[in-house]
Amino acid sequence: MAASLTAADVEAIERATLTAVAPERVVALEGWLLPLDTGTVGRAHSAVPLHHDVHDPALIDAIAQRYHEAGLRPVFRLPDLPAFDAWWPALAARGFRREQPTLTQVGSLDGLLTLASHTEGVSLDARPDGAWMAMFLGEGLDPVDGASRSKALSRAEGTLFASLREDGETLACGAACYAQGWLSMHGLRTAARQRGRGLAGRLIRAMAQEAQRRGMDRAFLQVDGANAPALALYSRAGMTSAWSYAYWRVG
Repeated sequence: MAASLTAADVEAIERATLTAVAPERVVALEGWLLPLDTGTVGRAHSAVPLHHDVHDPALIDAIAQRYHEAGLRPVFRLPDLPAFDAWWPALAARGFRREQPTLTQVGSLDGLLTLASHTEGVSLDARPDGAWMAMFLGEGLDPVDGASRSKALSRAEGTLFASLREDGETLACGAACYAQGWLSMHGLRTAARQRGRGLAGRLIRAMAQEAQRRGMDRAFLQVDGANAPALALYSRAGMTSAWSYAYWRVG
């Protein structure tokens, strides 16, 4: 965990994450949140701890039972931290496998604002329009997964949908959630032929300005650890990795 984050920050980030991905239902259990959802968004249907202190691995079976009762396969989203050392072999013994390593990155709004000098062409809307959806579900994204993600985002509370348009065409999009005192950014997309022009920076600047207007000063996001272009962008904004996590699913 980054030294600047407290236990309260960790809990706020996890609660804000679920606000953004908007699972159909959430159950609380002994320091954990159990989002229950039939869609494809991993964070919307994986059990996550609210703190990074030691948890009893005996909870594995209790958590799994809640998912089975809901007609869902249990999935765990575990930080790659020593507090969970005992969980990994216990999960492996039950047939779970570690997949999809992801970074949770945090930073200041001041850093995000440096990514662009202006927000020309950017709008933040309460609902995604057809062009936003078309870009979000566009090239390179599995249609079923994309539809599930956009459905979850569209029912999320506290979320604004960012579009960058030029000459009536949407060239970049993303979603910004304002919850638990944090800005979180999700689903950033730029049209392939428009990459390298700094459009994502303009989107992010607009999101950060709105967060400042709401009295916030910090942001977080979750990014695939192998996504080098995104990591380079966030690094320029001063974002740093607070912790990594992975999904544990039955193989």
